[in-house]
Amino acid sequence: MYFEIIGDITHAETFATGTSIREIARLRKRYGRGRWRKRKGIARVHLEDGAIRQAEVHWYEAHGIGRRDFKIKHFID
Repeated sequence: MYFEIIGDITHAETFATGTSIREIARLRKRYGRGRWRKRKGIARVHLEDGAIRQAEVHWYEAHGIGRRDFKIKHFID
């Protein structure tokens, strides 16, 4: 599902780091070595059908690499 994040992500928190991430090998192979963290937060998203909704989003991020592989876990409203 294609979506675009509108504005800032609020209530961001880290819930896995380093080897606790199941997909760490894929992340390192695709984007490079880094201190990877799996994070979640609340954001407004613009969906491909034109709707704007509040959703919990998850993503991976590493210093110097940035945020990668966003996904919507569930909608809030």
